[in-house]
This record gives sequence, structure tokens and C-alpha cells, in this order.
Amino acid sequence: MKKCLVTGAAGFIGHFVGERLLARGDAVVGLDNLNDYYDPSLKEARLQRLAGCPNFQNFTFVKASLEDQSAMQKLFADHSFDSVVHLAAQAGVRYSLTNPHAYIDSNINGFLNILEGVRHQRSARGLTERDNGTGPHLVYASSSSVYGGNKTLPFSEEQSVDHPVSLYAATKKANELMGHTYSHLFGIPMTGLRFFTVYGPWGRPDMAAFKFVKAILAGETIEVYNHGDMQRDFTYIDDIVEGVIRSLDNPPTTTDSAGQDFAFEKMAAHQVLNIGNHRPEPLTEFIAAIEDALGLKAKQQLMPMQPGDVPATYANTDALKSLTGFAPYTPLREGIQKFVDWYRGYYKV
Repeated sequence: MKKCLVTGAAGFIGHFVGERLLARGDAVVGLDNLNDYYDPSLKEARLQRLAGCPNFQNFTFVKASLEDQSAMQKLFADHSFDSVVHLAAQAGVRYSLTNPHAYIDSNINGFLNILEGVRHQRSARGLTERDNGTGPHLVYASSSSVYGGNKTLPFSEEQSVDHPVSLYAATKKANELMGHTYSHLFGIPMTGLRFFTVYGPWGRPDMAAFKFVKAILAGETIEVYNHGDMQRDFTYIDDIVEGVIRSLDNPPTTTDSAGQDFAFEKMAAHQVLNIGNHRPEPLTEFIAAIEDALGLKAKQQLMPMQPGDVPATYANTDALKSLTGFAPYTPLREGIQKFVDWYRGYYKV
């Protein structure tokens, strides 16, 4: 039995990842601080959902914050992990405008604590930097937001990501740099996953699908940014989880498929992959899909572009497909219907 640490285990993506790992027979240690960025009762309900999973006896929950250095040191001292899926973070672009310190605490200092934990576990097993690409595989959540001001679509991993337009995006870019550095220095195999606009059942209340459905059902007006002239690569939760699991099972090395060492500028068992539906949808179509699923029309207030926002996202997923044989595929209207069905059932609307 392999043991995996999943951070953000009570989160939207994290609890689904924990479910998949338990179902295949892995032991899971789930970390979450259950903070009040949004309704903690939803996080508690996700944990209760996990309690009904097969092999739940192999699940251990640890309530702690990433930035709590002593708690993180204890976590890695108490458990020996075969892999780590790091999904916990302070999320949200707009929230970063008013609460920037939360992003540094969680996304920078917290990620450093994860890196240090994995580093010291490798050392305890006698692994050194010469054992490049061996030991626990660390998969961590990055974001499509790192593409920032890029205008060339679709976004591909080879593009420069040096122009973030929000502090949230900057912290995710920093995570990729920190990951590459620790992989190079200490031999840790790592994969950063750039998620593109995730939606689906059990989603976060601060995200568009949740906010729009809630407002429309209440007869309230929804705010439509950039006067509706937006496109997003909406990616259904099941596809995200499949991409996470397959990436976890395909750790990078410091050699290419022919066994040759990577060029000097890489020198790390570190890779970054897009996970998106590779089909950008207009925001107007996203709203129309919700209206049709609900059988209600939305009252719309057209708004200007918001600080930290970008007009379009679109993922090139060739690298993910090449590595894992998988690329997201769930059609938008199918995913929206599943989300609306869940929302009505969960909130009894």
C-alpha cells in the first residue's frame, strides 16, 4: 500500500483526488485547515462524503495550516510518504487585491514547508541530489493565471510566463520557480499542473458557475465582466482529477525518452503541464448553458474588465496527452447540467 499526502483534502479538487486514491487502494493523509475563505460547512460536507468512500479506513485527516512550520515538520516526521499531491492554497484572483498577505503566507511560505518536508524525507531515506528523479513524486497545483498578459492562443507550456497580472498568479509562478530549484538542488521529481477554470459538483462558492446559479435561482442580477466579451477554457472536475492521477503516476526524470540528459538549462526532474478542456467557450455560452440547465433566464449587469482578469484562456494539452494518454474532453453543457443537478440537490432548491 502506497501512502500519499493530499493537501487541501477538504477542498473542491482535493477531496475528489483523495477519493480516487482511496478507491485504488492507496493510504491517504489529508491536510486542511478548514479556513473560512468560504463556508467551512461545505468543506466539512466534502470530508463527510469521503467518509463514505471504499477503504476510508486508510484515510487520516490532519487539521493544520501550510504556513505553520512546526505543524508541517511534525506531519512529515509522523508519516513517510510515497507521493504528495499539493493542492492547498489561497485561491482567488480578486481576493488577492484586498488580502495579499494570505497569499504569501499560504502559497509561498506554505509551499516552502512542503518542499522542505519532501526534501528531508528523501534525506532520511539516504537519497541525495545524485539520485535525481527518484523518491516521492510531488505534484502541485499551479494555474492558468500564470500566462497573464500572453496574447498567443492556445497557451502552451513553452511560452514565457513573466507577466502575471495578479498577485495570485505571481505566487503560482513563484511556486514553479521554487519547484524547479528544489528539484535541481535535491533531486525531487516534481510536476506542476496549470489548471484551467475548474467547475463541477462540490465546487467553490467564489467561482462563476456557483455564483451564477445561486444568483439566478434567487432572482438576483449576475455581474458579467468585460461586457461579456470573455472566453474561458472551462474544465470539468472529473477531467481535472483524471489528469492529476495520471500525472502523479508519471513522474519526470532528468533524461528524455531516448535516455539522454536534458540540456543544461533544465537539469531538474521537474515538468509543468496544462490541464484544460482545450476548447475556449465564450462567457455568453457559459451563461446560456446555465440558463438552459436551470430553465431560467439570468438578469445581467454588464461590467468593465476587472483588475487581475484576462480576456481569454485556452490550453494546449499536447504535453499532457503525450505523457499520460489523456486530455480533458467533457462538453460544457454536460458538465454544467451535472453541476446544476448537484446544486439543486445539495441546497434543496
